[in-house]
Amino acid sequence: MSEATTLSEATGTAADASGAARRTRPSGRWLREFSLLPAMALLVLIGFIESPDFLTGDNFLAMLQQSTELSVLVLAEALILISGRMDLSLESTVTLAPVVALWLVLPTSGNRFNGLGFGAAWLAIPACLLVGAAVGAVNGFLILKMNLNGFVVTLGMLTMLHGLVIVIDGGQTIFTLPPSFAYLGRHDWLGLPASVWVCGLLFAVGIAALGWYRHGRALYAIGGNPAAAKAAGIRVERTIWIVLIIGSMLAAFAGMLYTGRLGSASASQGTGKIFEVFAATVIGGVSMNGGRGSLFGALTGVLTLKLIENVLTFGHVSAQDIEFFNGVVILVALIVSRYTSGAAQD
Repeated sequence: MSEATTLSEATGTAADASGAARRTRPSGRWLREFSLLPAMALLVLIGFIESPDFLTGDNFLAMLQQSTELSVLVLAEALILISGRMDLSLESTVTLAPVVALWLVLPTSGNRFNGLGFGAAWLAIPACLLVGAAVGAVNGFLILKMNLNGFVVTLGMLTMLHGLVIVIDGGQTIFTLPPSFAYLGRHDWLGLPASVWVCGLLFAVGIAALGWYRHGRALYAIGGNPAAAKAAGIRVERTIWIVLIIGSMLAAFAGMLYTGRLGSASASQGTGKIFEVFAATVIGGVSMNGGRGSLFGALTGVLTLKLIENVLTFGHVSAQDIEFFNGVVILVALIVSRYTSGAAQD
């Protein structure tokens, strides 16, 4: 009788603890989701103190539009990191996909850059996305089927793709863009750049998928414990492969936005982007070990990083010094994440 009573008490205590954990977990999650908002408000205040021009609508619109390419890249990397993987080649995909698309559709003569003249100009968009999908598919094959180290594979792919861009465009800048390719980078919808609306839509779809869609929620299980996820019936390899393809397609789309906004494409336009991507994702609370983080947090990481850059620019800080501050932000975010989550980051 005493043993039964003890067992009952233990069971009741465990249930109470589990219930308390369930009750407190959402609040902790929301705290993490919105943890960067006070820092963003402080940065806005500092920017206003530095210059009254900081709080102008033109400045914020320009900052939002300049954030769209990085936001889409961060969305791609966050999905991959949550699933427990990493992709460094997104930086080169940003450059390669639009250059290959332009090479395929631009005419063979009449421009500084001679294309193949294959198909109509509107085909540049699907061609760009298909290039991204191909890069992700190759990465997935090498990582998942040949069991190669993902970090080394994507690092090698980053280098190879950058060299391929130079081979295709001959190191020159491409200024001739089809209208369909440049549309999102140059047009406004309801007073906001079209690229901002599209970026917001992509994040909304991603947040909904990870929150309510079964395959989206599976990414957390895979990133947290792949063996347990596989034992639960989740098709781990196929899911990761799909995420790698989607990530590369998002990187290709980011390259298209970047090319459209600048009105040109070159081999150097994506250089160094991967450092900003990891800075924003780490700041936003996405775990480098997989299984933790949110897309909303990643988005606030992007906005925080851009606010820091904008404040430093108004403070007449050089680009080299801004890179230094970005590195400091990454290290500080890692340290904070280590001691707030209790899990080491690699």
